[in-house]
Parts: sequence; C-alpha cells; structure tokens
Amino acid sequence: MTLSASFDKPVFSARLTAHRSLGPVGIRHVVLVFAALAALPGTYFLSAGLWPVVGALVLATMVLWWALSFSLKTGRTFEEVTLWRDNLKVRHVTHRGDERHHAFNPFWVRLDVSRDFEDRVTRMTLSARGESVEIGAFLNPDDKASFAHAFALALHRNRN
Repeated sequence: MTLSASFDKPVFSARLTAHRSLGPVGIRHVVLVFAALAALPGTYFLSAGLWPVVGALVLATMVLWWALSFSLKTGRTFEEVTLWRDNLKVRHVTHRGDERHHAFNPFWVRLDVSRDFEDRVTRMTLSARGESVEIGAFLNPDDKASFAHAFALALHRNRN
C-alpha cells in the first residue's frame, strides 16, 4: 500500500535563519578601523606613561572581535518547519550542530503569537496536547510576523 501524493509532498515548508548583515570580511574591517581609532589615544597615553590604558584598549579590541565573531557563528542556527497533511515537524539545529526534533498532529496544533505594546510579534509558540515549542526566537519582529502569517494560513488551509 502506498500513500497518496498529497501525503508525500509537504503542504508548507520553511527554513528559518537569523539575519547577519556583517560577514567575516566586514568583521575584519570593523575591528581594524576600531583598532586604528584606538591607536590614536593609545599612542598619547603610552607616551604619557599610562600604559595600562593601552592594555585596556587592546583588550577592548579583542573583546569586539570575539563578540562579532561569536555573533556570526551563532548565525548558523536554523529551524526547519515542515507541514504535511497528517504531520508537522520542527527541526532546530544550533550553531554547534546539536539537533532537536518535535512532531505534532497538525489538526491539534495551535500557533500562539505574542505581541508587544506596539503590536510587534515577540514570540511564536506551537502547542498541542501539553507539548509546547518556541519557534523563530532568533528572528526579528518583522520576520516573525511574516512567518506567522504564512504558517497560520497554511495550517488553516491544511485543516479544511
């Protein structure tokens, strides 16, 4: 016995990724500009004998590089949300490659959307029969709203 074509092909599929506007080359440029600008007061403080300030400027440059690099690395986190007629699967992959899987019956699942006082989407949660999972936590409010609208429409059409 084979399943019909409607059960093989997803009704809705989305891969949610965090937007990172600064790539490795951009990070290098930002850190180099910061280091060059920090060198200006650094040379003055060094000539005045205040060498600990130079150490603090070097440390600040290293912390900036680490923070931007870590942000870029965490940008590899993604989620895949796939809806079939009879199944809903959510796959969350961290920047380290760790995976979590959640499966729901699409007829029982509910998409809860939380909004702030300016009506921006702040949180999206899938809930069904006592299980709940947040999706798209790393997305900005506009992307969350766009996904929530598209997914809610697909979920509604799938039930009818």
